[in-house]
Amino acid sequence: MTDSFWPYRTPGIPDDRFEQLPGIPMSKCEVRLLVLGHLRLRANSRLWDIGAGTGTIPVETGLLCPEAEIWAIERDDEVADLIRKNCRRFDVRNVQVVLGSAPECLADLPAAPDRILVEGGRDMGAILHYGWQRLQPGGRAIATATTLEGLYRISEGLAQLGARHVEVAQSAVNRLETRGNRQVFAAVNPTFILSGEKPTA
Repeated sequence: MTDSFWPYRTPGIPDDRFEQLPGIPMSKCEVRLLVLGHLRLRANSRLWDIGAGTGTIPVETGLLCPEAEIWAIERDDEVADLIRKNCRRFDVRNVQVVLGSAPECLADLPAAPDRILVEGGRDMGAILHYGWQRLQPGGRAIATATTLEGLYRISEGLAQLGARHVEVAQSAVNRLETRGNRQVFAAVNPTFILSGEKPTA
């Protein structure tokens, strides 16, 4: 691990430690902590992060669980390269970056995950349904949404799939910021985090 970037064992890497691109979404630090909690990772988990964006979740997961297998799926070549750069920055070596559009590209992945995370995509409902079919029994599906439409689509999808122990959380985070000569609390855009378990039988 690169000491100058993150020498700690706990998650919660500050946003400015990651390399970023204008217009590319990034899970904010506080939201990322909630997502990681809902993933309930095992030491050897196999995670598909679909719509991985800047790669913050794959990096944090790779640091927490160096024996895990992490697949970061992105459809844009420049964004996929950004994920690779952030993995190198934090010396994370257990992330495979997959360039392609979900759900079509998921058919080429070699093994069934025990965790899937849907962070984006043109049709999150279809992505969730396909990922669920590949998800191991007893595995967990997590999805994030920033709009009411996305919240409805994901919650409806989990219900149709027969997910157990469904949980929904909404982040409500304020950060202290300096604006001119004043310090103010500014809200981080709220995110819905939905999760559910696939029945074992």
